[in-house]
Amino acid sequence: MLVRIFIENFALIEYLDIEFGEGLQVITGETGAGKSVILGALSLILGERVAPQSAQNPEKKSIVEVTFMISEAMREEFESYDLDFDKTTLIRREILPSGKSRAFVNDVPVTLEILKKISGLLVDIHGQFDSSDLFKEEYYLEILDALSKESEPLLTKYKEHYKLYTSLLKDKGKLQQDFLEAHKESEYKNFILEELLAVDLDSIDFESLNIELSLSENVEHIARHLSVVLQKAQQPELGVLDGLAEIQSQLSKLGLLSPHFSEIGRRLEAVIVEFKDLVEVLENKAENLDLDPVRVQSLQDKYNRVNMLLLKHNCSSPDELIVLRDRLSYERNGLSYLEDSIKEHERRLSEKILLLDEIAEGLSEKRKKASLIFVNKIEACLRKLGLEKAKIELLLEKDDSFNPYGKDKVSLLFRANAGFPLKPIASAISGGERSRVMFAVKKIMAESMALPTLILDEIDAGISGKVAEEMGILMREMSSRLQLVVITHLAQIAAKGKQNYKVIKSTLSGKTKTEIVPLNDEEKKLEIARLISGTTVTSAALQQAEELMR
Repeated sequence: MLVRIFIENFALIEYLDIEFGEGLQVITGETGAGKSVILGALSLILGERVAPQSAQNPEKKSIVEVTFMISEAMREEFESYDLDFDKTTLIRREILPSGKSRAFVNDVPVTLEILKKISGLLVDIHGQFDSSDLFKEEYYLEILDALSKESEPLLTKYKEHYKLYTSLLKDKGKLQQDFLEAHKESEYKNFILEELLAVDLDSIDFESLNIELSLSENVEHIARHLSVVLQKAQQPELGVLDGLAEIQSQLSKLGLLSPHFSEIGRRLEAVIVEFKDLVEVLENKAENLDLDPVRVQSLQDKYNRVNMLLLKHNCSSPDELIVLRDRLSYERNGLSYLEDSIKEHERRLSEKILLLDEIAEGLSEKRKKASLIFVNKIEACLRKLGLEKAKIELLLEKDDSFNPYGKDKVSLLFRANAGFPLKPIASAISGGERSRVMFAVKKIMAESMALPTLILDEIDAGISGKVAEEMGILMREMSSRLQLVVITHLAQIAAKGKQNYKVIKSTLSGKTKTEIVPLNDEEKKLEIARLISGTTVTSAALQQAEELMR
Protein backbone atom coordinates (compact mmCIF):
# COMPACT_ATOMS: atom_id res chain seq x y z
CA MET A 1 0.00 0.00 0.00
CA LEU A 2 1.19 3.51 -0.86
CA VAL A 3 1.39 5.48 2.39
CA ARG A 4 3.37 8.61 1.54
CA ILE A 5 4.48 10.70 -1.41
CA PHE A 6 7.29 13.23 -1.07
CA ILE A 7 8.20 15.44 -4.03
CA GLU A 8 10.71 18.27 -4.10
CA ASN A 9 11.68 20.59 -6.97
CA PHE A 10 9.74 18.80 -9.70
CA ALA A 11 7.88 20.77 -12.39
CA LEU A 12 5.29 22.99 -10.63
CA ILE A 13 5.90 21.30 -7.29
CA GLU A 14 8.36 23.07 -5.03
CA TYR A 15 7.64 20.86 -2.03
CA LEU A 16 4.95 18.24 -1.44
CA ASP A 17 4.58 15.75 1.39
CA ILE A 18 1.27 13.88 1.57
CA GLU A 19 0.12 10.67 3.26
CA PHE A 20 -2.48 8.21 1.96
CA GLY A 21 -4.64 5.68 3.73
CA GLU A 22 -6.37 2.41 2.91
CA GLY A 23 -9.34 1.94 0.62
CA LEU A 24 -10.59 4.45 -1.94
CA GLN A 25 -8.45 7.59 -2.06
CA VAL A 26 -9.95 10.26 -4.32
CA ILE A 27 -8.04 13.20 -5.78
CA THR A 28 -9.88 16.12 -7.38
CA GLY A 29 -8.90 19.56 -8.58
CA GLU A 30 -9.56 22.03 -11.33
CA THR A 31 -8.31 21.29 -14.83
CA GLY A 32 -4.70 22.39 -15.11
CA ALA A 33 -4.12 22.41 -11.36
CA GLY A 34 -1.27 19.93 -11.70
CA LYS A 35 -2.72 16.47 -11.08
CA SER A 36 -0.78 15.18 -14.06
CA VAL A 37 2.42 16.60 -12.52
CA ILE A 38 1.94 14.37 -9.46
CA LEU A 39 1.38 11.35 -11.70
CA GLY A 40 4.42 12.32 -13.75
CA ALA A 41 6.50 12.33 -10.58
CA LEU A 42 5.07 8.93 -9.55
CA SER A 43 5.90 7.50 -12.97
CA LEU A 44 9.57 8.12 -12.17
CA ILE A 45 9.23 5.61 -9.34
CA LEU A 46 8.06 3.10 -11.95
CA GLY A 47 11.29 3.63 -13.89
CA GLU A 48 9.98 5.96 -16.60
CA ARG A 49 12.44 8.21 -18.41
CA VAL A 50 13.06 11.68 -17.07
CA ALA A 51 11.60 14.49 -19.18
CA PRO A 52 14.12 17.25 -20.02
CA GLN A 53 14.00 20.37 -17.82
CA SER A 54 11.70 18.69 -15.29
CA ALA A 55 13.15 20.53 -12.29
CA GLN A 56 11.50 23.72 -11.06
CA ASN A 57 14.92 25.02 -10.06
CA PRO A 58 17.39 23.62 -12.62
CA GLU A 59 20.32 24.26 -10.28
CA LYS A 60 18.98 21.86 -7.63
CA LYS A 61 18.27 18.16 -7.83
CA SER A 62 14.69 16.87 -8.02
CA ILE A 63 13.53 14.22 -5.57
CA VAL A 64 10.56 11.86 -5.75
CA GLU A 65 10.20 9.56 -2.77
CA VAL A 66 7.37 7.10 -2.18
CA THR A 67 6.85 4.99 0.92
CA PHE A 68 5.01 1.65 0.68
CA MET A 69 3.76 -0.79 3.27
CA ILE A 70 4.48 -4.21 1.81
CA SER A 71 3.70 -7.78 2.81
CA GLU A 72 6.04 -10.59 3.80
CA ALA A 73 5.29 -12.20 0.42
CA MET A 74 7.65 -9.64 -1.17
CA ARG A 75 10.67 -10.75 0.87
CA GLU A 76 11.83 -13.35 -1.68
CA GLU A 77 11.63 -10.81 -4.51
CA PHE A 78 13.75 -8.32 -2.57
CA GLU A 79 16.32 -10.94 -1.65
CA SER A 80 16.62 -12.05 -5.28
CA TYR A 81 18.02 -8.57 -6.01
CA ASP A 82 20.19 -8.49 -2.85
CA LEU A 83 17.97 -5.81 -1.32
CA ASP A 84 17.16 -5.43 2.36
CA PHE A 85 13.54 -6.32 3.01
CA ASP A 86 11.53 -3.92 5.16
CA LYS A 87 7.76 -3.85 5.49
CA THR A 88 8.05 -0.07 5.32
CA THR A 89 9.84 0.27 2.00
CA LEU A 90 11.08 3.55 0.60
CA ILE A 91 11.65 4.01 -3.13
CA ARG A 92 13.44 7.17 -4.25
CA ARG A 93 14.41 8.69 -7.57
CA GLU A 94 16.75 11.68 -7.81
CA ILE A 95 17.30 13.80 -10.93
CA LEU A 96 20.56 15.72 -10.80
CA PRO A 97 21.04 19.18 -12.41
CA SER A 98 23.12 17.45 -15.10
CA GLY A 99 20.01 15.50 -16.16
CA LYS A 100 21.29 12.16 -14.89
CA SER A 101 19.12 10.22 -12.47
CA ARG A 102 19.68 7.82 -9.58
CA ALA A 103 17.31 5.26 -8.09
CA PHE A 104 17.25 3.79 -4.58
CA VAL A 105 15.26 1.08 -2.81
CA ASN A 106 15.57 1.37 0.97
CA ASP A 107 18.58 3.66 0.39
CA VAL A 108 20.36 1.01 -1.71
CA PRO A 109 21.28 2.18 -5.25
CA VAL A 110 19.54 0.10 -7.94
CA THR A 111 19.36 0.05 -11.72
CA LEU A 112 16.25 1.26 -13.52
CA GLU A 113 15.53 -2.34 -14.53
CA ILE A 114 15.40 -3.47 -10.89
CA LEU A 115 13.40 -0.35 -9.97
CA LYS A 116 10.80 -1.20 -12.60
CA LYS A 117 10.47 -4.80 -11.43
CA ILE A 118 10.13 -3.91 -7.74
CA SER A 119 7.75 -0.95 -8.15
CA GLY A 120 5.74 -2.81 -10.79
CA LEU A 121 4.76 -5.32 -8.11
CA LEU A 122 3.60 -2.54 -5.77
CA VAL A 123 1.61 -0.11 -7.88
CA ASP A 124 0.01 0.22 -11.29
CA ILE A 125 -0.75 3.64 -12.76
CA HIS A 126 -3.36 4.09 -15.46
CA GLY A 127 -2.98 7.52 -17.02
CA GLN A 128 -5.76 9.29 -18.89
CA PHE A 129 -3.97 8.53 -22.17
CA ASP A 130 -3.16 4.90 -21.41
CA SER A 131 -6.20 3.27 -23.03
CA SER A 132 -3.89 1.83 -25.67
CA ASP A 133 -3.43 -1.05 -23.20
CA LEU A 134 -6.77 -2.28 -24.55
CA PHE A 135 -5.02 -3.17 -27.80
CA LYS A 136 -1.90 -4.87 -26.41
CA GLU A 137 -1.70 -8.66 -26.65
CA GLU A 138 0.75 -9.06 -23.78
CA TYR A 139 -1.60 -7.14 -21.50
CA TYR A 140 -4.34 -9.76 -21.88
CA LEU A 141 -1.90 -12.64 -21.68
CA GLU A 142 -0.72 -11.34 -18.29
CA ILE A 143 -4.32 -11.07 -17.07
CA LEU A 144 -5.24 -14.56 -18.33
CA ASP A 145 -2.20 -16.07 -16.62
CA ALA A 146 -3.12 -14.26 -13.41
CA LEU A 147 -6.73 -15.51 -13.66
CA SER A 148 -5.51 -19.05 -14.18
CA LYS A 149 -3.61 -19.83 -11.02
CA GLU A 150 -2.29 -22.99 -12.67
CA SER A 151 -0.46 -20.97 -15.34
CA GLU A 152 2.10 -19.40 -13.02
CA PRO A 153 4.47 -22.40 -12.61
CA LEU A 154 4.17 -23.19 -16.32
CA LEU A 155 4.89 -19.59 -17.31
CA THR A 156 7.89 -19.44 -14.96
CA LYS A 157 9.26 -22.62 -16.53
CA TYR A 158 8.53 -21.33 -20.03
CA LYS A 159 10.28 -18.00 -19.43
CA GLU A 160 13.33 -19.80 -18.05
CA HIS A 161 13.66 -21.97 -21.16
CA TYR A 162 12.65 -19.15 -23.51
CA LYS A 163 15.54 -17.09 -22.16
CA LEU A 164 17.92 -19.98 -22.90
CA TYR A 165 16.31 -20.45 -26.33
CA THR A 166 16.79 -16.78 -27.32
CA SER A 167 20.36 -16.91 -26.01
CA LEU A 168 21.08 -20.01 -28.11
CA LEU A 169 19.45 -18.38 -31.12
CA LYS A 170 21.57 -15.26 -30.69
CA ASP A 171 24.77 -17.26 -30.22
CA LYS A 172 24.02 -19.39 -33.27
CA GLY A 173 23.48 -16.26 -35.36
CA LYS A 174 26.82 -14.87 -34.18
CA LEU A 175 28.57 -18.15 -34.98
CA GLN A 176 27.02 -18.24 -38.45
CA GLN A 177 28.11 -14.67 -39.10
CA ASP A 178 31.65 -15.48 -37.95
CA PHE A 179 31.63 -18.59 -40.14
CA LEU A 180 30.49 -16.66 -43.22
CA GLU A 181 33.15 -14.01 -42.72
CA ALA A 182 35.85 -16.61 -42.13
CA HIS A 183 34.68 -18.71 -45.06
CA LYS A 184 34.95 -15.77 -47.50
CA GLU A 185 38.77 -15.86 -47.21
CA SER A 186 39.19 -19.52 -46.39
CA GLU A 187 39.81 -20.66 -49.98
CA TYR A 188 42.67 -18.22 -50.49
CA LYS A 189 44.08 -18.90 -47.01
CA ASN A 190 43.90 -22.66 -47.60
CA PHE A 191 45.85 -22.21 -50.82
CA ILE A 192 48.57 -20.29 -48.96
CA LEU A 193 48.61 -22.88 -46.17
CA GLU A 194 48.97 -25.80 -48.59
CA GLU A 195 51.78 -23.93 -50.32
CA LEU A 196 53.59 -23.49 -47.00
CA LEU A 197 52.95 -27.08 -45.91
CA ALA A 198 54.36 -28.41 -49.21
CA VAL A 199 57.79 -26.92 -48.45
CA ASP A 200 58.16 -28.76 -45.12
CA LEU A 201 59.69 -25.73 -43.43
CA ASP A 202 60.41 -27.58 -40.17
CA SER A 203 62.97 -29.86 -41.86
CA ILE A 204 64.84 -27.08 -43.68
CA ASP A 205 67.99 -25.42 -42.33
CA PHE A 206 68.03 -22.49 -44.71
CA GLU A 207 71.66 -21.55 -43.93
CA SER A 208 72.93 -25.11 -44.51
CA LEU A 209 70.84 -25.33 -47.66
CA ASN A 210 72.42 -22.13 -48.94
CA ILE A 211 75.94 -23.47 -48.23
CA GLU A 212 75.28 -26.86 -49.87
CA LEU A 213 73.73 -25.22 -52.90
CA SER A 214 76.72 -22.89 -53.29
CA LEU A 215 79.06 -25.90 -53.11
CA SER A 216 77.07 -27.92 -55.63
CA GLU A 217 76.76 -25.05 -58.08
CA ASN A 218 80.54 -24.32 -57.99
CA VAL A 219 81.97 -27.88 -57.92
CA GLU A 220 83.99 -27.45 -61.15
CA HIS A 221 85.66 -24.24 -59.94
CA ILE A 222 86.37 -25.81 -56.56
CA ALA A 223 87.93 -28.90 -58.19
CA ARG A 224 90.17 -26.76 -60.38
CA HIS A 225 91.42 -24.64 -57.48
CA LEU A 226 91.96 -27.70 -55.29
CA SER A 227 94.02 -29.29 -58.05
CA VAL A 228 96.28 -26.25 -58.18
CA VAL A 229 96.63 -26.17 -54.38
CA LEU A 230 97.48 -29.87 -54.15
CA GLN A 231 99.93 -29.60 -57.03
CA LYS A 232 101.73 -26.71 -55.36
CA ALA A 233 101.80 -28.60 -52.10
CA GLN A 234 102.85 -32.04 -53.42
CA GLN A 235 104.88 -31.38 -56.62
CA PRO A 236 108.29 -33.22 -56.37
CA GLU A 237 111.20 -30.90 -55.63
CA LEU A 238 109.09 -27.76 -56.34
CA GLY A 239 106.18 -28.51 -53.99
CA VAL A 240 105.66 -27.02 -50.56
CA LEU A 241 106.10 -30.35 -48.75
CA ASP A 242 109.49 -31.02 -50.42
CA GLY A 243 110.53 -27.43 -49.68
CA LEU A 244 109.63 -27.76 -46.04
CA ALA A 245 111.44 -31.11 -45.82
CA GLU A 246 114.61 -29.48 -47.24
CA ILE A 247 114.33 -26.62 -44.73
CA GLN A 248 113.89 -29.12 -41.89
CA SER A 249 117.01 -30.98 -43.04
CA GLN A 250 119.09 -27.81 -42.99
CA LEU A 251 117.76 -26.87 -39.56
CA SER A 252 118.76 -30.32 -38.24
CA LYS A 253 122.32 -29.69 -39.35
CA LEU A 254 122.25 -26.24 -37.75
CA GLY A 255 120.93 -27.81 -34.60
CA LEU A 256 124.12 -29.81 -34.31
CA LEU A 257 125.99 -26.54 -34.30
CA SER A 258 123.71 -24.60 -31.93
CA PRO A 259 120.78 -25.68 -29.73
CA HIS A 260 118.86 -22.51 -30.70
CA PHE A 261 118.22 -24.00 -34.15
CA SER A 262 117.03 -27.27 -32.67
CA GLU A 263 113.99 -25.51 -31.14
CA ILE A 264 113.17 -23.87 -34.48
CA GLY A 265 113.49 -27.27 -36.15
CA ARG A 266 111.00 -28.80 -33.72
CA ARG A 267 108.49 -25.98 -34.40
CA LEU A 268 108.88 -26.51 -38.15
CA GLU A 269 108.31 -30.23 -37.66
CA ALA A 270 104.88 -29.42 -36.06
CA VAL A 271 104.07 -27.14 -39.00
CA ILE A 272 104.94 -29.91 -41.45
CA VAL A 273 102.65 -32.38 -39.60
CA GLU A 274 99.77 -29.87 -39.62
CA PHE A 275 100.40 -29.04 -43.28
CA LYS A 276 100.38 -32.73 -44.24
CA ASP A 277 97.04 -33.07 -42.42
CA LEU A 278 95.61 -30.10 -44.34
CA VAL A 279 96.79 -31.61 -47.61
CA GLU A 280 95.14 -34.89 -46.69
CA VAL A 281 91.84 -33.08 -45.96
CA LEU A 282 92.05 -31.27 -49.29
CA GLU A 283 92.71 -34.57 -51.05
CA ASN A 284 89.58 -36.04 -49.43
CA LYS A 285 87.56 -32.99 -50.49
CA ALA A 286 88.85 -33.32 -54.01
CA GLU A 287 88.05 -37.06 -54.10
CA ASN A 288 84.51 -36.48 -52.79
CA LEU A 289 83.62 -33.72 -55.18
CA ASP A 290 80.69 -35.03 -57.20
CA LEU A 291 78.87 -33.09 -59.89
CA ASP A 292 75.28 -34.49 -59.57
CA PRO A 293 72.93 -32.40 -61.80
CA VAL A 294 69.82 -33.99 -60.21
CA ARG A 295 70.96 -33.08 -56.68
CA VAL A 296 71.86 -29.57 -57.78
CA GLN A 297 68.44 -29.12 -59.35
CA SER A 298 66.69 -30.41 -56.21
CA LEU A 299 68.62 -28.00 -54.01
CA GLN A 300 67.92 -25.10 -56.35
CA ASP A 301 64.19 -25.89 -56.41
CA LYS A 302 63.97 -26.07 -52.61
CA TYR A 303 65.96 -22.84 -52.19
CA ASN A 304 63.88 -21.00 -54.82
CA ARG A 305 60.57 -22.09 -53.27
CA VAL A 306 61.60 -20.89 -49.82
CA ASN A 307 62.94 -17.63 -51.23
CA MET A 308 59.77 -17.09 -53.26
CA LEU A 309 57.64 -17.56 -50.11
CA LEU A 310 59.83 -15.11 -48.20
CA LEU A 311 59.31 -12.46 -50.87
CA LYS A 312 55.61 -13.25 -51.37
CA HIS A 313 54.74 -12.90 -47.68
CA ASN A 314 57.26 -10.17 -46.90
CA CYS A 315 59.09 -12.35 -44.40
CA SER A 316 62.73 -11.99 -43.44
CA SER A 317 63.33 -15.58 -42.37
CA PRO A 318 61.85 -19.09 -42.65
CA ASP A 319 60.91 -18.80 -38.95
CA GLU A 320 58.43 -16.06 -39.87
CA LEU A 321 56.99 -18.34 -42.56
CA ILE A 322 56.50 -21.03 -39.91
CA VAL A 323 54.59 -18.56 -37.72
CA LEU A 324 52.36 -17.65 -40.70
CA ARG A 325 51.77 -21.33 -41.50
CA ASP A 326 50.81 -22.16 -37.91
CA ARG A 327 48.40 -19.20 -37.75
CA LEU A 328 46.66 -20.24 -40.96
CA SER A 329 46.48 -23.82 -39.72
CA TYR A 330 44.87 -22.57 -36.47
CA GLU A 331 42.34 -20.53 -38.45
CA ARG A 332 41.44 -23.54 -40.58
CA ASN A 333 40.91 -25.59 -37.44
CA GLY A 334 38.85 -22.68 -36.09
CA LEU A 335 36.58 -22.85 -39.13
CA SER A 336 35.95 -26.52 -38.44
CA TYR A 337 35.29 -25.63 -34.81
CA LEU A 338 32.74 -23.02 -35.89
CA GLU A 339 30.97 -25.61 -38.05
CA ASP A 340 30.86 -28.04 -35.14
CA SER A 341 29.61 -25.30 -32.78
CA ILE A 342 26.82 -24.33 -35.18
CA LYS A 343 25.71 -27.96 -35.41
CA GLU A 344 25.77 -28.27 -31.61
CA HIS A 345 23.66 -25.11 -31.25
CA GLU A 346 21.19 -26.45 -33.81
CA ARG A 347 20.92 -29.69 -31.85
CA ARG A 348 20.30 -27.87 -28.57
CA LEU A 349 17.82 -25.52 -30.24
CA SER A 350 15.86 -28.49 -31.56
CA GLU A 351 15.63 -29.90 -28.04
CA LYS A 352 14.61 -26.52 -26.65
CA ILE A 353 11.94 -26.03 -29.33
CA LEU A 354 10.34 -29.37 -28.46
CA LEU A 355 10.29 -28.45 -24.78
CA LEU A 356 8.95 -24.92 -25.38
CA ASP A 357 6.24 -26.30 -27.68
CA GLU A 358 5.11 -28.66 -24.96
CA ILE A 359 5.02 -25.92 -22.28
CA ALA A 360 3.35 -23.42 -24.65
CA GLU A 361 0.64 -25.96 -25.42
CA GLY A 362 -0.02 -26.37 -21.69
CA LEU A 363 -0.22 -22.58 -21.28
CA SER A 364 -2.68 -22.33 -24.16
CA GLU A 365 -5.01 -24.84 -22.53
CA LYS A 366 -4.93 -22.97 -19.24
CA ARG A 367 -5.54 -19.63 -21.00
CA LYS A 368 -8.52 -20.97 -22.93
CA LYS A 369 -10.22 -21.81 -19.63
CA ALA A 370 -9.20 -18.45 -18.14
CA SER A 371 -10.54 -16.57 -21.18
CA LEU A 372 -14.08 -17.75 -20.35
CA ILE A 373 -13.68 -16.40 -16.79
CA PHE A 374 -12.30 -13.13 -18.20
CA VAL A 375 -15.23 -12.67 -20.61
CA ASN A 376 -17.84 -13.45 -17.93
CA LYS A 377 -16.26 -11.04 -15.44
CA ILE A 378 -15.85 -8.18 -17.91
CA GLU A 379 -19.37 -8.52 -19.32
CA ALA A 380 -20.82 -8.59 -15.78
CA CYS A 381 -18.90 -5.41 -14.97
CA LEU A 382 -20.00 -3.72 -18.21
CA ARG A 383 -23.65 -4.51 -17.47
CA LYS A 384 -23.33 -2.64 -14.19
CA LEU A 385 -21.82 0.28 -16.12
CA GLY A 386 -24.78 0.61 -18.48
CA LEU A 387 -23.55 -1.61 -21.33
CA GLU A 388 -26.18 -4.33 -20.82
CA LYS A 389 -25.93 -5.64 -24.39
CA ALA A 390 -22.16 -5.43 -24.68
CA LYS A 391 -20.45 -8.57 -25.87
CA ILE A 392 -16.76 -9.42 -25.54
CA GLU A 393 -14.91 -12.28 -27.17
CA LEU A 394 -11.28 -13.06 -26.52
CA LEU A 395 -9.68 -15.12 -29.30
CA LEU A 396 -6.57 -17.21 -28.72
CA GLU A 397 -4.69 -18.32 -31.83
CA LYS A 398 -1.42 -20.16 -32.30
CA ASP A 399 1.55 -18.26 -33.68
CA ASP A 400 4.30 -19.90 -35.72
CA SER A 401 7.05 -18.50 -33.54
CA PHE A 402 7.73 -18.21 -29.83
CA ASN A 403 7.27 -14.99 -27.90
CA PRO A 404 8.02 -14.16 -24.23
CA TYR A 405 4.56 -15.50 -23.29
CA GLY A 406 4.39 -18.67 -25.38
CA LYS A 407 2.93 -19.12 -28.86
CA ASP A 408 -0.46 -17.52 -28.29
CA LYS A 409 -1.79 -14.54 -30.22
CA VAL A 410 -4.63 -12.70 -28.53
CA SER A 411 -7.28 -10.50 -30.10
CA LEU A 412 -10.23 -8.87 -28.36
CA LEU A 413 -13.52 -8.54 -30.22
CA PHE A 414 -16.24 -6.17 -29.01
CA ARG A 415 -19.72 -4.92 -29.67
CA ALA A 416 -21.61 -2.44 -27.53
CA ASN A 417 -25.12 -3.18 -28.76
CA ALA A 418 -27.10 -6.25 -29.77
CA GLY A 419 -27.64 -6.90 -33.46
CA PHE A 420 -24.16 -5.84 -34.51
CA PRO A 421 -21.25 -8.08 -35.42
CA LEU A 422 -18.24 -8.43 -33.14
CA LYS A 423 -15.28 -6.42 -34.39
CA PRO A 424 -11.70 -5.87 -33.25
CA ILE A 425 -11.97 -3.60 -30.23
CA ALA A 426 -9.75 -0.88 -31.72
CA SER A 427 -12.32 -0.17 -34.43
CA ALA A 428 -15.51 -1.01 -32.51
CA ILE A 429 -15.29 1.12 -29.39
CA SER A 430 -16.28 4.75 -28.73
CA GLY A 431 -14.87 7.17 -26.14
CA GLY A 432 -17.39 6.52 -23.35
CA GLU A 433 -17.34 2.79 -24.03
CA ARG A 434 -13.55 2.81 -23.98
CA SER A 435 -13.49 4.25 -20.44
CA ARG A 436 -15.89 1.62 -19.16
CA VAL A 437 -14.15 -1.30 -20.85
CA MET A 438 -10.76 -0.04 -19.64
CA PHE A 439 -12.11 0.25 -16.11
CA ALA A 440 -13.54 -3.27 -16.27
CA VAL A 441 -10.20 -4.62 -17.52
CA LYS A 442 -8.28 -2.77 -14.79
CA LYS A 443 -10.70 -4.11 -12.19
CA ILE A 444 -10.12 -7.69 -13.31
CA MET A 445 -6.38 -7.11 -13.55
CA ALA A 446 -6.16 -5.71 -10.02
CA GLU A 447 -8.22 -8.57 -8.59
CA SER A 448 -6.39 -11.35 -10.41
CA MET A 449 -2.86 -10.01 -9.89
CA ALA A 450 -3.39 -9.13 -6.22
CA LEU A 451 -1.89 -5.70 -6.86
CA PRO A 452 -1.54 -3.71 -3.58
CA THR A 453 -2.17 -0.28 -5.14
CA LEU A 454 -3.93 0.84 -8.31
CA ILE A 455 -3.96 4.47 -9.46
CA LEU A 456 -6.59 5.48 -12.02
CA ASP A 457 -6.35 8.88 -13.68
CA GLU A 458 -9.67 10.06 -15.14
CA ILE A 459 -10.65 6.59 -16.25
CA ASP A 460 -14.22 7.91 -15.95
CA ALA A 461 -13.82 10.22 -18.97
CA GLY A 462 -16.91 10.33 -21.14
CA ILE A 463 -19.41 8.97 -18.58
CA SER A 464 -21.89 10.64 -16.24
CA GLY A 465 -25.16 10.14 -14.32
CA LYS A 466 -26.13 6.62 -13.31
CA VAL A 467 -23.10 5.06 -15.02
CA ALA A 468 -20.79 7.31 -12.98
CA GLU A 469 -22.66 6.30 -9.82
CA GLU A 470 -22.25 2.59 -10.67
CA MET A 471 -18.54 3.07 -11.42
CA GLY A 472 -18.12 4.75 -8.04
CA ILE A 473 -19.82 1.81 -6.33
CA LEU A 474 -17.55 -0.63 -8.17
CA MET A 475 -14.52 1.41 -7.17
CA ARG A 476 -15.57 1.29 -3.55
CA GLU A 477 -16.00 -2.49 -3.82
CA MET A 478 -12.53 -2.80 -5.38
CA SER A 479 -11.02 -0.71 -2.60
CA SER A 480 -12.04 -3.30 -0.04
CA ARG A 481 -9.38 -5.61 -1.55
CA LEU A 482 -6.69 -3.09 -2.51
CA GLN A 483 -5.76 0.53 -2.17
CA LEU A 484 -7.40 2.44 -5.04
CA VAL A 485 -6.26 5.99 -5.79
CA VAL A 486 -8.59 7.73 -8.23
CA ILE A 487 -8.22 11.10 -9.95
CA THR A 488 -11.66 12.24 -11.09
CA HIS A 489 -13.87 15.17 -12.15
CA LEU A 490 -17.10 13.33 -11.29
CA ALA A 491 -19.01 14.11 -8.10
CA GLN A 492 -20.53 10.61 -8.01
CA ILE A 493 -17.06 9.05 -7.72
CA ALA A 494 -15.59 11.71 -5.45
CA ALA A 495 -18.45 11.09 -2.98
CA LYS A 496 -17.36 7.44 -2.58
CA GLY A 497 -13.89 8.31 -1.33
CA LYS A 498 -12.77 7.07 2.05
CA GLN A 499 -10.31 9.95 2.02
CA ASN A 500 -10.39 12.86 -0.40
CA TYR A 501 -7.63 15.21 -1.51
CA LYS A 502 -7.58 18.35 -3.58
CA VAL A 503 -4.84 19.52 -5.93
CA ILE A 504 -4.46 23.29 -5.79
CA LYS A 505 -2.42 25.53 -8.07
CA SER A 506 -1.49 28.99 -6.84
CA THR A 507 0.79 31.87 -7.78
CA LEU A 508 2.99 33.55 -5.20
CA SER A 509 5.55 36.25 -6.00
CA GLY A 510 5.17 35.49 -9.68
CA LYS A 511 5.92 31.78 -9.20
CA THR A 512 3.32 29.08 -9.91
CA LYS A 513 3.23 26.08 -7.64
CA THR A 514 1.10 22.97 -7.13
CA GLU A 515 0.21 21.33 -3.85
CA ILE A 516 -2.17 18.61 -2.66
CA VAL A 517 -4.13 18.82 0.57
CA PRO A 518 -6.34 16.29 2.41
CA LEU A 519 -9.99 17.31 2.89
CA ASN A 520 -12.12 16.91 5.99
CA ASP A 521 -15.81 16.00 5.65
CA GLU A 522 -16.96 19.60 5.25
CA GLU A 523 -14.24 20.40 2.72
CA LYS A 524 -15.08 17.18 0.88
CA LYS A 525 -18.77 18.20 0.66
CA LEU A 526 -17.79 21.61 -0.66
CA GLU A 527 -15.47 20.08 -3.27
CA ILE A 528 -18.20 17.65 -4.45
CA ALA A 529 -20.61 20.55 -4.72
CA ARG A 530 -18.02 22.41 -6.82
CA LEU A 531 -17.81 19.41 -9.14
CA ILE A 532 -21.60 19.52 -9.50
CA SER A 533 -22.20 23.23 -10.02
CA GLY A 534 -18.86 24.67 -11.08
CA THR A 535 -17.03 27.67 -9.61
CA THR A 536 -20.13 29.08 -7.91
CA VAL A 537 -21.31 26.55 -5.34
CA THR A 538 -25.11 26.64 -4.91
CA SER A 539 -27.18 25.43 -1.99
CA ALA A 540 -28.74 22.85 -4.29
CA ALA A 541 -25.29 21.56 -5.16
CA LEU A 542 -24.41 21.32 -1.47
CA GLN A 543 -27.62 19.40 -0.78
CA GLN A 544 -26.91 17.06 -3.67
CA ALA A 545 -23.35 16.60 -2.40
CA GLU A 546 -24.70 15.56 1.00
CA GLU A 547 -27.02 13.05 -0.64
CA LEU A 548 -24.17 11.60 -2.71
CA MET A 549 -21.99 11.29 0.38
CA ARG A 550 -24.77 9.45 2.21
